[in-house]
Amino acid sequence: MTTVSHWWRDHGSIPARAPLPGDLDVDVAIVGAGYTGLWTAYYLAESRPELRIAVLERRFAGFGASGRNGGWLTNSVTGGRERYGRDGGIRQQRAMNDTVDEVIRVATAEGIDADIRKGGELTVARSAAQLARLDALFTAESAWPGTDVERWDAARTAEHVRVAGTLGAVWHPHCARIHPVKLLTGLAAAVERRGVTIFEDTAVAEILPGRAVTDRGVVRASAVIRATEGFTTDLRGEHRTWLPMNSSMIVTAPLPEAAWEQIGWTDAATLGDAAHVYMYAQRTADGRIAFGGRGVPYRYGSRIDTDGATPGRTVASLTELLRRFFPAASDVPVEDAWSGVLGVPRDWAATVGFDRAAGVGWAGGYVGTGVATTNLAGRTLADLVLGEDSDLVSLPWVGHRARRWEPEPLRWLAVHGIYGAYRFADAREDRGGGTSPVARIADLIAGR
Repeated sequence: MTTVSHWWRDHGSIPARAPLPGDLDVDVAIVGAGYTGLWTAYYLAESRPELRIAVLERRFAGFGASGRNGGWLTNSVTGGRERYGRDGGIRQQRAMNDTVDEVIRVATAEGIDADIRKGGELTVARSAAQLARLDALFTAESAWPGTDVERWDAARTAEHVRVAGTLGAVWHPHCARIHPVKLLTGLAAAVERRGVTIFEDTAVAEILPGRAVTDRGVVRASAVIRATEGFTTDLRGEHRTWLPMNSSMIVTAPLPEAAWEQIGWTDAATLGDAAHVYMYAQRTADGRIAFGGRGVPYRYGSRIDTDGATPGRTVASLTELLRRFFPAASDVPVEDAWSGVLGVPRDWAATVGFDRAAGVGWAGGYVGTGVATTNLAGRTLADLVLGEDSDLVSLPWVGHRARRWEPEPLRWLAVHGIYGAYRFADAREDRGGGTSPVARIADLIAGR
């Protein structure tokens, strides 16, 4: 059984798939068997069952962020809708709202039981400075149709979940809690039923026009799709394309009913906060709290810790924060911890595209909001590859390119400086101070 995340341990082991047997000719080669790659394969095979589609995976399907995330199927426009102008931003937001429902539709149609429950997304404020940011967020979000945000006071928030010290919250309905691995394995099975072959234990070293070069042979295809997210840095020529940012999670043992009576949280809303170094959490279907946040944000040289190992100080920090949020869970042991990487473009904006002349496509840079965005990417890539003139291919994120990240040691210094500043600002706010100018400077450096 893999030890990559609690979600995998909870799901149990699955049979390993065979590696690529040698050189291969197909119609479409997809590099990466996470959500992006599998959704792309799913919609391609749905639309054109005759296509020969191969998915190439270095370890196993769902090894990366798709098997380690917080289980938020939410409508976030990664990088912000404002960059697309008024009309473009509205279209992108509505597409993301529809995407949440599309994932739920496919899961139902394919008989995938992924513990999906649509309870919305709740962001709480626990200090005066956080509350000011929350009010600014609510004002900004309310100016856009389709966001459907509501501003709750402390009393109304407590009717849904009782987080210690909460002063207020913002909620929207376009989010569902999921079990990431149950969705992933169900989607992989649905893809294979449609004739797609997933080759595991097959490392792609380089993507070239019409070719994916692996350690087991060369796959030639009319279209080659890069769906590698945080692991993109390991591909030849892509080392500075996206920065692999680390995120960590812990999960408790199932809470006793007495603790849940104190906490509430009966409607399955996902939970975040308005801190600079924000947390994210869900109440799992089996009554645990899965709680995430930043640990070591980035490793020098874009190195990736591939096995999910999490430093003890990160586990301690997340555990302490969880118990500050939920004193009723203070005696409930933390049973597991894991980490993973997410892809961060220099401008923090996700992208999807297809260079028809080269026959090379890509999608990613989700910055942690990929559970839903991957589905939109997969549908869009399928239309781009097939030459469909759909509404999806004209969305404003299609073809977007961000500049490359700076070389080392600038990357390491910048990322650790930014998150050091955010932690300093959060500590100051916890002591009753206002938002530190240091956090605003960090935002500017980050390009957010």
